[in-house]
Amino acid sequence: MTVTSVRRKGRTAPAGRPGPRTLHLPGGTSLRVERRALGVGALLLVLALAMAVLLIGTGDFDIAPWDVVQTLLGNGTPAHEFIVNDLRLPRVLVAVLVGAALGMAGAVFQSVSRNPLGSPDVLGFGYGSAVGALLVIIVFKGGAGEVAVGALVGGLVAGLIVYLLAYRKGIHGYRLVLVGIGASAMLTAVIQYLLTKAQLVDATRAMVWLTGSLAGRDWAQVWPLLATCAVLFPLVLGQSRALRMIEMGDDAAYALGVRVERVRLLLMVAAILLTTAASAAAGPISFVALAAPQLARRLTRSPGAGLLTGALMGSLLLLVSDWVSQRAFGADQLPVGVVTGLVGGVYLLWLLVTERKAGRI
Repeated sequence: MTVTSVRRKGRTAPAGRPGPRTLHLPGGTSLRVERRALGVGALLLVLALAMAVLLIGTGDFDIAPWDVVQTLLGNGTPAHEFIVNDLRLPRVLVAVLVGAALGMAGAVFQSVSRNPLGSPDVLGFGYGSAVGALLVIIVFKGGAGEVAVGALVGGLVAGLIVYLLAYRKGIHGYRLVLVGIGASAMLTAVIQYLLTKAQLVDATRAMVWLTGSLAGRDWAQVWPLLATCAVLFPLVLGQSRALRMIEMGDDAAYALGVRVERVRLLLMVAAILLTTAASAAAGPISFVALAAPQLARRLTRSPGAGLLTGALMGSLLLLVSDWVSQRAFGADQLPVGVVTGLVGGVYLLWLLVTERKAGRI
């Protein structure tokens, strides 16, 4: 049987199967887009927007989706405008931004380490943020702003230590994961020590932060996180081509002109900043960074990092988890971190079984 091929700008694709499209952007920049990935991304965006509208209307005073849309467009009643714009919209925006930041950070770490377990949850950066936040809460008695700064600094310090310990003539994926697991264990011990030394009020406040929650989030959390994502998302996306080459191996990337260690360090710093910024805004939301990129890859069937689809999947996962935390348990609302932990734990077990059957672990 003869298979006819269609050649599209240097790439051969089987007949009947659409190949990637090249989008030519201003300034001579071109972007290759897989059509299936583009379709999946559009679907995830629509679902995330629909879930956001549903979540804004969810609460003690339910609002119909059409009324939510009308209020967002400036045509709502005064009561609806107060509930939507002042109370619920900031929480939903924080969920969208935190999920997108974790999804993109997870995609970067999994591509850099070439390991599906390479996520901030496993590598210890979230625990570093937790140690920084708890030091501010328990030792320095700081407020919400100081806690956010402590989480950011703690995550960066943990990321630097893991990178230095894992570096040996470059970064090897499994070495990075193993060092991260060791760092996570040590940081967990530090967290437990701080909790045992804390006063009851500080320990309660610390446990609430450690759970990960979107309750009470307002515009003070939205703007710093939005600024961080606005700066780092284009930076990471601008290195997507180099990241895909690094996935083929360091030698191949060097041969193609990629400055591997420089790109890898830049991407890791950006991903750590995204992770710590998300933790500073909502606490350590577990497993979103691990699951979102993998789920996105399975939907797109794309060999690349899937940065944008990973970010969109992260937003959708966190929005759905927040809705479940508010509606699935009646009047007893759960912090969203509990829901993501339950779902993510099941997903992690499934991933470990799958990887073991494939002979990769």
